[in-house]
Amino acid sequence: MSKVICIMGESGSGKTTSMRNLDPKTTMYLDCDKKGLSWKGWRDQYNSTNQNYIKTDFAQVVQQTLQKIDKGEKWQHIKVVVVDTINGLMIADEMRRSKEKGYDKWVDLAACVWDLVNEAYEYRDDLTVIFTAHTQTDHDENGYMFTRIKTSGKKLDKIVLESKFTTVLLSKCVDGQYKFETQANNSTAKSPFGAFEQMEINNDIVEVIKALEEF
Repeated sequence: MSKVICIMGESGSGKTTSMRNLDPKTTMYLDCDKKGLSWKGWRDQYNSTNQNYIKTDFAQVVQQTLQKIDKGEKWQHIKVVVVDTINGLMIADEMRRSKEKGYDKWVDLAACVWDLVNEAYEYRDDLTVIFTAHTQTDHDENGYMFTRIKTSGKKLDKIVLESKFTTVLLSKCVDGQYKFETQANNSTAKSPFGAFEQMEINNDIVEVIKALEEF
């Protein structure tokens, strides 16, 4: 069973930047926002020549790529796949079907996202799939601010996308430093018991992957 991680956070909170230390030789980057990456020199690391960077906002293409990496002989060197962001897939599908009326399109969207995340756990054992997601912050029933993954449509809200992940880290900027929140603190952040000693850790996905090796 593959490992699946979600990194959620506001735009500019460091979600993409946290991928900076991944090895481009063993990483496939699926840029669903089509905005490029956020550190100097990324174009030399991730590009079509290196066959490790794809721009797409079609969930079907993402799922097909993951399936090829899982089973394809030529892709066995890939150990990490980044899907950045899952919201890019949701919004693109919503816009492409903006003229459609009725409830069916929201059911289709929910099923598409659900299938993508659900299937990610079925890939080979040595593969880690990382989804990034934008967040929204609302008031809970007691009036406190609460942060969760931003979704398109009430159907996905009812599903609670975070429930599909064992690890959901909240990226944020604390005193000018980018951090990950590892446990719920007015958010849906969570991680396996004992994986992290602190509630806030360095914004580095490589360190996170190492910490989760035994889980």
